[in-house]
Amino acid sequence: MGLDWKPLNKPLAGREEEYEDIFLTLSGKKKANTSILGSLFGKKQKSEEELLEQFLDISIPAYETLTAPKVGFDEKANEWAKSQFDQRTDKNQPLQEFLQEMHGYHVVDLVTEHDGIPVYIAPHYEPHVFRAQFLQICEQILGEEMMEEAYTSQLAPGTVDFGKRLMKIAEDYASKYNLQYLKEQRIPPDSDEDTPESKVHILFSAAKWLLWWGQRGHGYEADF
Repeated sequence: MGLDWKPLNKPLAGREEEYEDIFLTLSGKKKANTSILGSLFGKKQKSEEELLEQFLDISIPAYETLTAPKVGFDEKANEWAKSQFDQRTDKNQPLQEFLQEMHGYHVVDLVTEHDGIPVYIAPHYEPHVFRAQFLQICEQILGEEMMEEAYTSQLAPGTVDFGKRLMKIAEDYASKYNLQYLKEQRIPPDSDEDTPESKVHILFSAAKWLLWWGQRGHGYEADF
């Protein structure tokens, strides 16, 4: 499957502490708390499913930050949904029923390209998910600690910090080979995978993705 970075929801204003507490519990970094009185009266810890539901209730999806058009709300999203109609599984399904099922779907494919929409993606995920498996090509440049961190889910502050450190590595490596221009180039260079050009572009792309999301209040889930 490999490694992918998926933007996390960001906390609603005023719910940051609760959000962080649930994140740490769900990611196994903190044990769920049950008070002494709660234990005496048989109050159970919330299940993982209940915690996830609470997490979603107090947070804003990445789609909202992307301002991705929604089917049933935006005309261009409606047109996109109609274009998908011929690919439906149930060929007997009428158009209106299909559109009703798609109602509220965020169409990330219609978002204007920027650093939060990477060129390094996996076919099984949406376009805003970064295919961090490409960093394996850069393993010798990054070192063991940075590679381990790439496999660790982080909240927004950690995402920004990681992005800044990754950017510094990318800039230093690019300077070594006079490849600084690749920082502003979106499309991957026409080079073999193991060349400095390809490695530097991957590093810049990863750093910019982390900074784009982290600076807008989103952490990421390391999915592998």
